[in-house]
Amino acid sequence: MLFNSYAFIFLYLPLVLLGFFALGRIHQTWAAAWLALSSLFFYGYWNPVYVGLLMASIVCNYGFGTWIGKAGFRIQDSGLKSGGRRISKKQMLTLAVTANLLLLGYYKYANFFVDSLNAVSGSEWHIGSIVLPLGISFFTFTQIAFLVDTYQGKVKEFNFIHYTLFVTYFPHLIAGPVLHHKEMMPQFALPTTYRFNPENMAVGLTIFFIGLFKKVILADGLSGYVGPVFAAHGAGMQLSFIDAWGGALCYTLQLYFDFSGYSDMAIGLSRLFGVTLPLNFHSPYKSVNIIEFWRHWHMTLSRFLRDYLYIPLGGNRKGKAHRYMNLMTTMLLGGLWHGAGWTFVLWGGLHGFYLTINHAWHGLRRRMGQDPKTPLSKPLHALAVLFTFIAVVVGWVLFRAENIATAGAMLQAMAGWNGIVLPDAWLAKWGNGGAWLAAHGVQFGATNNLIMGGAVNWIWITLLIVWFAPNTQQIMAAYRPALDMPAGRGANRLLWQPTLRAALLVWAIAFTALINLSQQSAFLYFQF
Repeated sequence: MLFNSYAFIFLYLPLVLLGFFALGRIHQTWAAAWLALSSLFFYGYWNPVYVGLLMASIVCNYGFGTWIGKAGFRIQDSGLKSGGRRISKKQMLTLAVTANLLLLGYYKYANFFVDSLNAVSGSEWHIGSIVLPLGISFFTFTQIAFLVDTYQGKVKEFNFIHYTLFVTYFPHLIAGPVLHHKEMMPQFALPTTYRFNPENMAVGLTIFFIGLFKKVILADGLSGYVGPVFAAHGAGMQLSFIDAWGGALCYTLQLYFDFSGYSDMAIGLSRLFGVTLPLNFHSPYKSVNIIEFWRHWHMTLSRFLRDYLYIPLGGNRKGKAHRYMNLMTTMLLGGLWHGAGWTFVLWGGLHGFYLTINHAWHGLRRRMGQDPKTPLSKPLHALAVLFTFIAVVVGWVLFRAENIATAGAMLQAMAGWNGIVLPDAWLAKWGNGGAWLAAHGVQFGATNNLIMGGAVNWIWITLLIVWFAPNTQQIMAAYRPALDMPAGRGANRLLWQPTLRAALLVWAIAFTALINLSQQSAFLYFQF
């Protein structure tokens, strides 16, 4: 079931809300159980077969977590005896995390590794088609975080219904954010969570409909220009400079509004139930460097990789060489997490390289007596944002391309290796301006015309929104829309207040999005 569907908005969501608050007046446990069961139905709507897999994962991880937690309470980390042999908490944690990674590895990477081995060795091994369960990366990482937090003594509650709700909670189940047990369970323990709150309804619906508009109008509006460009190389077409850059920019902006829209919708939906989710997306294309970009793009995944991979590898504690190696390892694995393909590995490696250069540059500035955190002048700030954005666009080409050959063809065209020729249709359309450009050396000629005026308008309009408009969290800042809101990300020029004018504007946005739901499309991060 998709958030951007009539069945979800007009049937599923109202029934779940009514049941939750009605049962909450009787008993909190019943309301929590209702929400957990409703979340399982939400997951099973896609494919009921995988509800069993999800529940098996929940039961096993709850058992492991309880085992690890009780071992600590009973014998202070010395372990439990099993068959005459003592099993330490660390061994239990290792076993549990390994089991999770093996499950994820089988469903997500088995065919990738077999195909790669066949390509290298010339063998012909096959393991058959494996359907990737929806959201397996997210619910696996969420439970690994729970296990590690339990081992570190950060988890004190072991209630199966609450744990099931923590994992299956439908606003985050399919595409994040990656949650910590300590962030969510205290909120589900509050009596106020189970009472209807008009403010939560107003704030939640506003955030949800802003996200719906981003997805349905902006992201889906851009999507039509992306596929033809990225499919051109496979169809034997040579891409022009304009087509390659236009397709790359359209995908860059489509992914932005798709993920930003999903993140808003998840936060808004959760707020309807009185629960505040952690912030997962915060104007990353306004970043002045790649370090800042990764602090604002998929923030909970970045946090997970930092806390459970980068820091355990040694972080920056063992010198520069190890720090850069740890950065590269983290980003390579982060790229592989996004998809089982060499393009994702290369994308992760490219961002690892970016981060290494960025940290090295900051280190050099410190040795020169400069503080990298010092705000830049407005011209330098704009140049830094543009430079970072272009670096990110190059990376997204690898991320989107079906294979390395397609990515190479796109990047070659973007670099101008195929020549820089503007569509000849533009020459006539621009009149005297086109004639002046042609007279001063600008080439016009026959192109594939994959990117024309409609796409150009989408690009410049959405770039203005990305770079100059406040984001949803800034608009709703007076009502604490998400956990861990960063400070200092621009003025709130459109600060939301519960007024009639604001209500009319929100309902205009909602109506526009709702009447365009006839062609539903899945969120891009569902596939990861």
